Amino acid sequence: MVPMAPPTTAVVAHTKKTLGGGLAELREQLHRAGLDPYWYEVPKSRKAPGKVRKALKKGAELIFVWGGDGMVQRCADALASSSGGSTVAMAVLPAGTANLFAGNLGIPADLATAVGIGLDGARRRLDLGKVNGEHFAVMAGAGFDGELVRGADRGLKDRMGRLAYVWTGLRQVRHKPVPATIRVDGEDWFDGDASCVLLGNVSTIGGGIPAFVDASPDDGWLDVGVTTAHGPVQWARTLGRMATGQAERSPFVQTTRARRVRVDLGAPMTYELDGGARDRTTRLHAKVVPGAITVCVP
Repeated sequence: MVPMAPPTTAVVAHTKKTLGGGLAELREQLHRAGLDPYWYEVPKSRKAPGKVRKALKKGAELIFVWGGDGMVQRCADALASSSGGSTVAMAVLPAGTANLFAGNLGIPADLATAVGIGLDGARRRLDLGKVNGEHFAVMAGAGFDGELVRGADRGLKDRMGRLAYVWTGLRQVRHKPVPATIRVDGEDWFDGDASCVLLGNVSTIGGGIPAFVDASPDDGWLDVGVTTAHGPVQWARTLGRMATGQAERSPFVQTTRARRVRVDLGAPMTYELDGGARDRTTRLHAKVVPGAITVCVP
């Protein structure tokens, strides 16, 4: 029996992220597995899509992504937007702060195990969300969520890790809600003041909080949530319900599921994709993209 040739492999790595023994150890592990991957290093996640496209042009069949959720989002967007990219396997090496995508899939922050999943794990076709023309793998949000991410991005994550989100969150709870209308699959669903709008592709967000208990990244749906909480007391009650998996019982939360979502805001809000802040906007156009990428899973 003729042994199968190893897949054409590439590595796209965020140089400011760390895991295990670092990129030197990753090189060694892949070399021991008989792989000589195309190797790309970037100082910022927004430079990753160009490297993914280069790897695809060179025939990559397996791409290791080294970084956090922002890096995964940029690479997933490039794969889903490229011809044939949806069938190329993406192996996540969770070297970021929160690693929510990897955590929801059961990929641990252990380099040897994560590499093993990339080489020998199952291949799973997963959905992505797409908002304002850009794909996301975990969640997109506007309002409280977007401002929290923008605040944590200002160098705090590098200094404080996950505590950066707690610090910035405490500063955002006093922001007033803004008028919002939300249409799901062409029907009016919400019309009122909102402090946060959240679109989810997976169930669990930062700190292990189950924001959407029944969400799954291969169910063909986006989960939609809107929060009307205002001030420390209401936000404490809301987050408490979410932490126990009972967000739908909060008087300040409404949830539903949709394949298409349109959000119109009465004032500009910062929005975020998978922990990466984007510009302020008054409108979000979102949809689910079923089976958009192939991911290596345990």
